[in-house]
Amino acid sequence: MSLAEKLLTPLKNILNELYSSDLDESTIQLQKTRKDFEGDITLVVFPFLKLSKKGPEQTGAEIGEKIKAELDFVEDYNTVKGFLNLVISNNYWLSVLDEIQGVENYGTEHNTKGRWMVEYSSPNTNKPLHLGHLRNIFLGHSVSEILQANGHPIVRTQIINDRGIHICKSMLAWQRFGDGETPETSGLKGDKLVGKYYVEFDKALRVEVSDLLQKWAAGDFSVGESAKEEYERLSAAAAEKEDDKARKGIEGKIKELVTNQTPIMQEAKEMLKKWEAKDPEVYALWEKMNGWVYSGFDKTYKTMGVSFDTLYYESNTFISGKEMVEEGLKKGVFYQKEDGSVWIDLSDEGLDEKLVLRADGTAVYMTQDIGTAKNRMDDYADLNGIVYTVGNEQDYHFKVLFLILQKLGYEWAKNCYHLSYGMVDLPTGKMKSREGTVVDADDLMQEVIDKAKEMTQERGHIEGMDEAEKEALYRMIGLGGLKYYLLKVDPKKRMMFNPEESVDLNGNTGPFIQYAHARICSLLRKADQLQGIDSSLDLHVSEKELIKQLADFPEITAEAAKEYSPALIANYTYDLVKMYNSFYQSVSIFKEENEAIKQMRLHLSQMVGRVIKTGMQLLGIEVPERM
Repeated sequence: MSLAEKLLTPLKNILNELYSSDLDESTIQLQKTRKDFEGDITLVVFPFLKLSKKGPEQTGAEIGEKIKAELDFVEDYNTVKGFLNLVISNNYWLSVLDEIQGVENYGTEHNTKGRWMVEYSSPNTNKPLHLGHLRNIFLGHSVSEILQANGHPIVRTQIINDRGIHICKSMLAWQRFGDGETPETSGLKGDKLVGKYYVEFDKALRVEVSDLLQKWAAGDFSVGESAKEEYERLSAAAAEKEDDKARKGIEGKIKELVTNQTPIMQEAKEMLKKWEAKDPEVYALWEKMNGWVYSGFDKTYKTMGVSFDTLYYESNTFISGKEMVEEGLKKGVFYQKEDGSVWIDLSDEGLDEKLVLRADGTAVYMTQDIGTAKNRMDDYADLNGIVYTVGNEQDYHFKVLFLILQKLGYEWAKNCYHLSYGMVDLPTGKMKSREGTVVDADDLMQEVIDKAKEMTQERGHIEGMDEAEKEALYRMIGLGGLKYYLLKVDPKKRMMFNPEESVDLNGNTGPFIQYAHARICSLLRKADQLQGIDSSLDLHVSEKELIKQLADFPEITAEAAKEYSPALIANYTYDLVKMYNSFYQSVSIFKEENEAIKQMRLHLSQMVGRVIKTGMQLLGIEVPERM
């Protein structure tokens, strides 16, 4: 029970007795005392001025005197304008430390609540995982851990985007340029090999786009005759525009028109149709190349330390989605245009019209997402809801998805949540998969591990470790730094990533926190068996602040689950470590002559170590005992 919770009922009784009233608990506002005032918790006095018929200072003093007289753990009080600051006794804080010491898995919820499914990663099978995926995966994994710590059974899942035009691009490029290359013959991980041909497709496409643009500009429509009229209309419109932005917008539409008419793009579209028709040759190639990718992904996930309970494949769920579209068409939820495409009109809800099935009958992302959601709810009847960990460029998509599901009559759609997060930028600019300018996840993880190795070897402190232990430590520090760096920022915010900073031992970094845990472990190894805590001791201000911070941990984990925000855990843990370092520098532990004080400080250190470890585990980060 938190201090605020412990105070609530006594405060209500005291206020009712003072003012002969029957106050609602909602009028009792308690908050942490500001650091520039003496006190541990503050009561906002303004709501009681009508009852007291006195000014804020007099009312605060009146209430404070009554509280001090009746509650033995309130040692003193002071009033600052309309705020009553209460000073809580050392005895209370020592009893708190003693209490939380005895709680197994302190900070986590022991009562089982509703089951949640968390979707994260969900890659395309046409390229390897990159830096953007890392933020997604670490965020989804951490949110899963946080929800589980709050009593929710979790189903970790991903939707494998294994079909679509982007997959066909890699397949077609491999057919044209691959010469039978395989992961074994090339020495490349399977996902990287397939990603190589996605880039090759784009190179070939650019050449064809440039060639076709020149031909059309010269009046040669031997390729793309059906687009001639639209091209001429757009070209005339562009020529009339004096505004650069408007003209470039039309030129972009021209380029899109040309792109869709290139032979290589037409061939990719034809391959997609064949795949949906399960053409034996196309389907066999798709299975082979996807197999390469899955093998590569598995190695990357193992390095990351993440896993999934169940997988869904777009190649399966799009079929369910198409069936749901047909059903919705009959019910009038969707409508069909003259070209045969199927749409939904959401203009009454402030959105627009959304395509759910192409004119040629092939599915779009929305089709498979509708089917996936229904399949998941069918598979797990006890699901409380689904958390979709997807970047904020898809905000609109998920608004539409959840609304479509509701219109199809699924009440559970109201419990679907889009965990929207900002993109990750690099000092060198935005990443582009089809141009091959992404930061590869495997390469980045190896880079931070190598930096951690270099840093650790420079600092020493690894004497007595064998090579396997050293390598495990380098990996722990490197990946811990990477995960922490990507999770400490509020998920909603866009962020800049710097590999060098992520493994720095100073500042708000993972290694800084890991080092504090290792220091505490070293300290406890030197200690004799711990004894009980003497509740009559005086506390140094750094000790009191540290206990108060520890007492906040359950509230922080609950808030992190409510907000789906690992950043709350990360920054709480960083603040805890800063406080511990201040405590460690302010008082002596082993040189302390009073055995009871020494024991209390060891207990306090032990509890800080436990909370650091739990907090970092909620972020998916391991902490070393030596560093």
